[in-house]
Amino acid sequence: MPILGIDVGTGGSRAIVVGHDGAVLSSATSEHEPFTSPGPAWAEQHPADWWRASQEAVRAAIAAAGVTPSSIAGIGLSGQMHGAVLLDGHGEVVRPALIWCDQRTDEQCEWLNRTVGADRLLSLTCNPALPNFTLTKLLWVRQHEPRLWDRVRHILLPKDYVRYRLSGEFAIDVADASGTLMLDVAKRQWSTPMLDAAGLQAGFLPAVFESPAVCARVSAAAAGATGLVAGTPIVAGAGDQAAGAVGVGITRPGAVSATIGTSGVVFAATDRPALDPKGRLHTFCHAIPDRWHVMGVTQAAGLSLRWIRDQWGGGMTYDQLTAEASQAPPGADGVLWAPYLMGERTPHLDSSIRGALVGLAASHTRGHVVRAVLEGVAFSLRDSFTIFSELQVPVQRIRLGGGGARSPLWREIQAAVYGHDVETVAVEEGAAYGAALLAGVGAGVWKNVDEACDAVVRVSGVTHPQRDAAAVMNERYHAYRKIYPGLKAMA
Repeated sequence: MPILGIDVGTGGSRAIVVGHDGAVLSSATSEHEPFTSPGPAWAEQHPADWWRASQEAVRAAIAAAGVTPSSIAGIGLSGQMHGAVLLDGHGEVVRPALIWCDQRTDEQCEWLNRTVGADRLLSLTCNPALPNFTLTKLLWVRQHEPRLWDRVRHILLPKDYVRYRLSGEFAIDVADASGTLMLDVAKRQWSTPMLDAAGLQAGFLPAVFESPAVCARVSAAAAGATGLVAGTPIVAGAGDQAAGAVGVGITRPGAVSATIGTSGVVFAATDRPALDPKGRLHTFCHAIPDRWHVMGVTQAAGLSLRWIRDQWGGGMTYDQLTAEASQAPPGADGVLWAPYLMGERTPHLDSSIRGALVGLAASHTRGHVVRAVLEGVAFSLRDSFTIFSELQVPVQRIRLGGGGARSPLWREIQAAVYGHDVETVAVEEGAAYGAALLAGVGAGVWKNVDEACDAVVRVSGVTHPQRDAAAVMNERYHAYRKIYPGLKAMA
């Protein structure tokens, strides 16, 4: 029996139909309206547009797969993390959602650090106050839009709004809830002391489930809208990073993924909540019961390459740009890129820092600049590996995902920068694939997530670090590490 995964991303909603053997039968994507920026570093989207796109993607994927809706054994959901979807008592959206990359809440982070305390925040939630996290967005709305806040009765994350439209149920998984700054990550439940300290009502929050658990079923109304069958089970699913990790088999300690999408993420599975006392890494629940993960985030990873393409690419494709970059030598003849277009999370926790392109000479070409961007993003991800080493988080194998896995040059650069073999998998369908595997576990196709990944995730290629390139990258990484202090001193 096939299973369905849905990923509510930033740019669009994606649906994927997967067979019981893990083969992808079909996929479809419906784009979202671009997010709006009503103020500097603000980012908002309309939840109704996610639901519209999800309906379109589900209908198209089922039709392309050639399966009957009644044969769908289960549905898994994934999506962009950290968003704040606010509903009133009738389930109507109160205002556009503040999404993951919104950076307006520095004041609210400072308030939390003063009133709750930075150390207590880490103790209660395993994470520091950052502008990306959901709680800070709630506090901003409460402070600046009190009339709207007075209407709020339900708080959801993006994928969970789609679940609500699919089923009428308010639910969330532990992995996505970890990114709200309201979850006791160690105990895998909402933190009453944190909610009390922030002055929030627990009744506004959805029920929390483990990722493979069935928590809802398709309603009659949603069946008519999507073509699905009423009563089809829906599992809790996971935020996009945990679901994406499941999709490439990052389930056990020692397994690490490096994924380059709009943002970049280094994700390590752990069997304990591995807390970074400096708060540079996120410590979240994994999509697997009794497991956790640590995660470092680069805000503008693939976004850096897209920005270069859009501003100076002259209509060139990514493949054409990386072909030019391949003509430049490792180290880009001294050009360095600091990818702080949207501030930075790991390791700097600095929403106001901005990017820099340094070391330019008249002899440099666009290829040098593009290569410097590819290397700079990899350097920023290496910062997470550096912290893993400090915390004694094991790194036995590294699997690549996103655009960084599809580009041969970027694979070579990452292998050289990390000084480690990097693997790619046969099916790299992102978070939607991981969500489908979680649905399969909930539907009984596999006994647990480990069994699912062992059965269907296959390594398709390994890229080894080239010795000379690795030596150059190691030297340039140390030069790269000097950029941030210089930028900070000028701010």
